Amino acid sequence: MEYLLATGVLITVSVITLHWYSYRRLKTYIIGRRRWDLNICCGTTDGGGVNADIVQHGEVPNFVKLDSIYRLPFADGQFEVVLCSHTAEHVQYPQRFDRELRRVGRRVVYILPPLWDLAAALNVREHRWLFLTLRKIHHRLPPRIPLPFSRKLQARLGQKIAA
Repeated sequence: MEYLLATGVLITVSVITLHWYSYRRLKTYIIGRRRWDLNICCGTTDGGGVNADIVQHGEVPNFVKLDSIYRLPFADGQFEVVLCSHTAEHVQYPQRFDRELRRVGRRVVYILPPLWDLAAALNVREHRWLFLTLRKIHHRLPPRIPLPFSRKLQARLGQKIAA
């Protein structure tokens, strides 16, 4: 019994530590570079250029409120680099979203929850997609599968964070 308890504690501590490292340390480091012209679905994060989202979660400079992530109010190629941090896993149509980001930006950088961050990758209350990747940064959307049970749970309870 003590062995099972110790194993459970070890697994829990590992999951929490990996999530903290992935979301707080790596994401903060990546965004801290501020090499982005457009930070799409910014939340409360200043990406260093235009910050855009469908909801204004807080005060961020150069904020643009969006009506739709699939029809952005920007010109073709208006931005050199678009940052999309922890958003693609929430959207209903990732490929359509990717096409729109590539229309307005010459380069797109995705920050996604890697599989080793189990707390984020398997978040059925918020995410729709499980990206099959071990990396945090991508320049193309990696392969993905629908996150098991997320559609049914979100249909009943709502999607906690919708993009």
